[in-house]
Amino acid sequence: MNNKTDESFSQTENSSNADTNKTEPKPKTPHEWVLYIKQSIDNNFKGFVKETVELIVVTMLLLIVIRWGLAEARYIPSGSMEPTLQIGDRLLIEKLTMRFGRQPKRGDIMVFYPPPAVLGGKDLSYDPISVLGRLTGLPIFPSENAFIKRVIGLPGDHIRVKAGIGVFVNGELLDESNYIKAKPDYDLNVLGDIGGIVGEDSPQYYRPYGDPEHANEPIIVPPGHLFMMGDNRNNSLDGHIWGFLDQNRLIGRTCLLFWRIFDTPTYKNKNVSL
Repeated sequence: MNNKTDESFSQTENSSNADTNKTEPKPKTPHEWVLYIKQSIDNNFKGFVKETVELIVVTMLLLIVIRWGLAEARYIPSGSMEPTLQIGDRLLIEKLTMRFGRQPKRGDIMVFYPPPAVLGGKDLSYDPISVLGRLTGLPIFPSENAFIKRVIGLPGDHIRVKAGIGVFVNGELLDESNYIKAKPDYDLNVLGDIGGIVGEDSPQYYRPYGDPEHANEPIIVPPGHLFMMGDNRNNSLDGHIWGFLDQNRLIGRTCLLFWRIFDTPTYKNKNVSL
């Protein structure tokens, strides 16, 4: 029995070696060499292109899954959220809880696409390239500006702001002493008080509820909307200028500050001898 097994293995090994030793004949003439090299280049190039395309497709799919459904990184370009967030801070914006139905809470710091009036009158573009830019975040695609503010008013809340005092929600003054930079220097009592300068390219005064029908109505957050404000109340393009935010424009909730650059202090030399 053992002899037969060994013989069978030996025959299989010899057959394998014979197959391995079978190689294509090498080119002999110059013409054959040219064809051989061309064929090799074509095969290698096709293999390279195929692998590159597969890598790009897989990478894009991973980016879309992670950025759309899980989280994305953002940085702070302005001082509207000082002192809580500084210019240049890097943040992680989580989206998973929103996908599972978590509703925004008062005090949450959210990233969102602002109303069209703040974007120069243009809403988000939905052409394939712009959508791909939002889904992947790659700089090679166009992208729309996003804002970061704090949730102050939830649907149904009655909002009032008194200069030098603070923000009232449903008649109660919010204790914001641990995060705002300064108390607001403006009043908001009715919808007609909401307004201010918007637009970077062509600044203009914007008053979203200035028509006679709404101007004297109380500031009550509509269903499906939020009232957003920056912690730097007197230097923030927020809800006190453009009004209520449609929750469909939310991107995600700030959950982690993972990068902040601290400036080295400067020292002045004094002419004092020891």
